[in-house]
Amino acid sequence: MPTDTTAAAASTGQQAAGTSGRKGRKGRLLVLVLVLALIGGVAYGAYWSVSTVRASFPQTKGSITLEGLSGPVDVRRDGYGIPQIYASSDEDLFMAQGYVQAQDRFYEMDVRRHMTSGRLSEMFGAGQVDNDAFLRTLGWDRIAKQEYEEKLSPATKKYLQAYAKGVNAYLEGKQGKDISLEYAALSFENDYKPGAWTPVDSVAWLKAMAWDLRGNMQDEIDRALLTSRLGPKQIADLYPSYPYSRNKPIVQEGGYDEGSGTFEAEGGSGDGEGEGDGTGSGEGAGSELGGGTEGGTGAGAEGDAAGFESQLTGLQRVLEDLPTAVGVNGDGIGSNSWVVSGDHTVSGKPLLANDPHLSASLPSVWYQMGLHCRSVSDNCRYNVTGYTFAGMPGVIIGHNQDIAWGLTNSGVDVTDLYLEKITGDGYQYGDKVVPFETREETIKVAGGASRKIVVRETNNGPLLSDRSDELVKTGKKATVDRAAPDRGDGYAVALRWTALDPGRTMDAVFAINRAKDWDDFREASELFEVPSQNLVYADTENHIGYTLPGRIPTRAEKHDGSVPAPGWDPDYEWTGWVDQDELPYEFDPERGYIVTANQAVVGEDYPYTLTTDWGYGARSQRINDLIQSKIKDGGKISTDDMRQMQLDNSSSIAKLLVPELLKIDVGDEHVREAQKLLEGWDYTQDADSAAAAYFNSVWRNILKLSFGHKLPKELRVKGQCLWVDPVNTTGPADEAGKVRECGQRSASQAQPDGGDRWFEVVRRLMADEDSEWWTTPKRGTRPAAENRDQLFKRALIDARWELTAKLGKDIDTWSWGRLHRLFLDNQTLGSDGPGFVKYVLNRGPWKLGGGEATVNATGWNAAGGYGVVWVPSMRMVVNLGDLDKSRWINLTGASGHAYNAHYVDQTDKWAEGELLEWAYSEKAVEDSTTDHLVLKP
Repeated sequence: MPTDTTAAAASTGQQAAGTSGRKGRKGRLLVLVLVLALIGGVAYGAYWSVSTVRASFPQTKGSITLEGLSGPVDVRRDGYGIPQIYASSDEDLFMAQGYVQAQDRFYEMDVRRHMTSGRLSEMFGAGQVDNDAFLRTLGWDRIAKQEYEEKLSPATKKYLQAYAKGVNAYLEGKQGKDISLEYAALSFENDYKPGAWTPVDSVAWLKAMAWDLRGNMQDEIDRALLTSRLGPKQIADLYPSYPYSRNKPIVQEGGYDEGSGTFEAEGGSGDGEGEGDGTGSGEGAGSELGGGTEGGTGAGAEGDAAGFESQLTGLQRVLEDLPTAVGVNGDGIGSNSWVVSGDHTVSGKPLLANDPHLSASLPSVWYQMGLHCRSVSDNCRYNVTGYTFAGMPGVIIGHNQDIAWGLTNSGVDVTDLYLEKITGDGYQYGDKVVPFETREETIKVAGGASRKIVVRETNNGPLLSDRSDELVKTGKKATVDRAAPDRGDGYAVALRWTALDPGRTMDAVFAINRAKDWDDFREASELFEVPSQNLVYADTENHIGYTLPGRIPTRAEKHDGSVPAPGWDPDYEWTGWVDQDELPYEFDPERGYIVTANQAVVGEDYPYTLTTDWGYGARSQRINDLIQSKIKDGGKISTDDMRQMQLDNSSSIAKLLVPELLKIDVGDEHVREAQKLLEGWDYTQDADSAAAAYFNSVWRNILKLSFGHKLPKELRVKGQCLWVDPVNTTGPADEAGKVRECGQRSASQAQPDGGDRWFEVVRRLMADEDSEWWTTPKRGTRPAAENRDQLFKRALIDARWELTAKLGKDIDTWSWGRLHRLFLDNQTLGSDGPGFVKYVLNRGPWKLGGGEATVNATGWNAAGGYGVVWVPSMRMVVNLGDLDKSRWINLTGASGHAYNAHYVDQTDKWAEGELLEWAYSEKAVEDSTTDHLVLKP
């Protein structure tokens, strides 16, 4: 049974391709029946009939009676199946939202709630027990229950109850096959039947979202693992400081006022000039690893540099096996959003753009809809539209009648790993042994016996090491300083994470949905505690703004969160939270626009360390440059200009490297033929560009030769084996003493991934032509390299023959899109189900332009290959001058039902960079309506 069980599972291009274009529904159903009869055999073919496929398609016309409504509700769907709901009370509105989302996406919702509650084994059997055990240890569902019972407002609870009532009204009287095709497939294996929906099921999904947007936990693990092969200076090379002098932070005007202890939109010291470590990805963080440098961070300060190797490798393996909630764990997590004031727009009112970068999924993680009170009043307070998650009431990103907002991941560090000295009775804290908090969990298993686990928690959070054999034994070697307690049988590993404390983010969703102005928005955003996000804002009164909300920890001076810390030492505890008044924001900045794309939030003078691992600003600075180029000399920006910016494919690393690559004398005529593709290339990565294909292959090979072959096995691609030196050296060495090591990380998670951190690494090494990083040994017929230009020559050669193998000898047939393909895999069964089920559920490939760290961020992992692993999961542009002139698109479609007309009906347009009309006013919605359903009490 499947092991990857979420709607956001990333495809690496290994799955069998379905068709990418839209075809007639009847044609597809006929193909389905024929294929199943031929591939699945007569028995399956008979079972999987046309009626089985159509059984779960929702009713979208006529009327349906729903017990519990207080009045009629209109559900209007446009030609893409996107629903707009009209009701006369809040409860009716959210009950209808639950019913309609369940019509389209209940299987997705059901999988999500089983994931968040650690109950995947109930659906998919014993193969999910380890995942469930880890998720039970994190306790998402338990914390969600606490939030619902103790933290959320009475109004929010009422909305969640109404939403659950709508979902359950849809489920009433239905068998699994009536709900989704996937349930029909699951019935071959077990007798699973969906249970009733609860309000906690909705709240728990916020924990899954927070998990994938949790900050620098992966970098914390990687830095520790690097100590097994690299020294402090080498690790610092791979984590350079944020380039403030070149790439602007989000907040450029205003700053922290020490006198008042608050952040001020005007004045202060937030100019963001200069360059160094500060709150960026600083060299200080890297230099504290594995070498006992002054100010070293506890657990990483002294001792055996290989100490964390097995411990954190075990944790990494657990993390890789976990389902991905809404994105790829690592550098792939990102987004673009920006807002331009009316002073610089054609309409004279603001424009706001947003495109979150998440892993590709089918159906898309987003669900488009509108929630409209027929008359906004105290009894019915919402007139909002945008993107939400199936399974959750309200709208996450979008606009109402007065304001628009967008989100990007802030990258703020809200997780820390702690080593814990444990005994039979508890764990050491200071000079005492403190008893664990424990609870027993029972994991029910479809087709098998239930399993019991015991979860142990310290003051720093749950013990992750209890869930991994690797972690149990690896604390025996963990690097610690001389003041550490006797390791005995080894240290355990605990996780401190803000999402494991009950919060009020669900309250924030509704408060933002009904906000009328900047003050309302700021007040609402304070409730958005986890995950910490960059929020951009615009309103119909021609104001724009930015705010950083979130529950953000403060740490003692010796602990910056960059590496695992000693849990027994009270000096490494979190010391509190950054006060909301101290968090950065901007309102109506003089420049007239705000850009957030995962870059540094503030300049170096900000008094709190928000993270040591910002994105490095390649995308954000390109967006800044594009805006400035449009508004110079009084130019004005249109809605379509914003769309075109979202599609910008320009590669900043190509601009740096190509002039140097063209200077290399390659000799070989075939390599020279490929090199000439780069002459006159404008650095844009269009799908049909042969130059983009060759450059990205050269870039991949530069990274592999310079860094990939020198990283420890824990970071390299699984199955890629090398003969390497066993100790701290990066240069070539004699054959004597080399060892064969094979990579251990999945292709989508391995390093060097080629993101903008690696842009910065290479940029800083360019002037040092004899750096040890530019060395690589001879391998087979490929020449050795002893300096930068020799390594570049080797990369040019290797790339030519790699693409010859992949695309053919004739370079006239090469294109970036042939390498850079998107496959959409349906959750669960589309990833690991039987072959014929994959054929039914999956779609693709699409040949895409764009790339890593470009504005059109179709991400790929340079260590693992060229396939698309994360994408702009949706795109939107809101026009505050005329909301009906706003535009939007989703990655797939509204429906989660395979062979429904709206399964992937937006994907072709998404791939081409088109946006759909986004009706908002009642008249515009009526004009766009193709299906009208009335829900009656």
